[in-house]
Amino acid sequence: MPHPLRTLILGGARSGKSRHAESLVLDAAGMARARPVYLATFRPWSDAPDAEMDERLRLHQERRGDAWTTVEAPVGLPRALEDHAGAPVLVDCLTLWLTNLLLDEADLDAAFGALDRALAARAAPVVLVANEVGLGLVPETPLGRRFRDQAGFLNQRVAAVCDRVVFIAAGLPLQLKG
Repeated sequence: MPHPLRTLILGGARSGKSRHAESLVLDAAGMARARPVYLATFRPWSDAPDAEMDERLRLHQERRGDAWTTVEAPVGLPRALEDHAGAPVLVDCLTLWLTNLLLDEADLDAAFGALDRALAARAAPVVLVANEVGLGLVPETPLGRRFRDQAGFLNQRVAAVCDRVVFIAAGLPLQLKG
């Protein structure tokens, strides 16, 4: 059975989003006999050591092993998607990509439009991971509220073009679309 071309995986922190997304992309890659591509959007936000974040990165990398081609795409996500249009791709994650854009004071409309075009041009499955940040408290800072709002808008926009949308809670997938 063919895989949906575009899948969005949503959930909270430590919900199992990445693990679920990785399994979908590995399955699609196995069926296509192709090497999966992991588009990593994480970028350190300061030069200060962050042992907790380093450990998160290490666990992600360890779980992936050598089976993946990893491409760092902290802001150049649309271009990276275009560069790997024929391979099964995992984007982890849209929320970090948005964070990088906000901190760079990038033009969000232009960036989101470029993402729209890159997703529309896909020839192979793509699974995008994003945090659902709108279920918690209202952030107390203007930047926090802007981030929360833009994350919600981005998730809605991507969900609209995806063939399948899955919400992960406690490691359990709930299919919302597709």
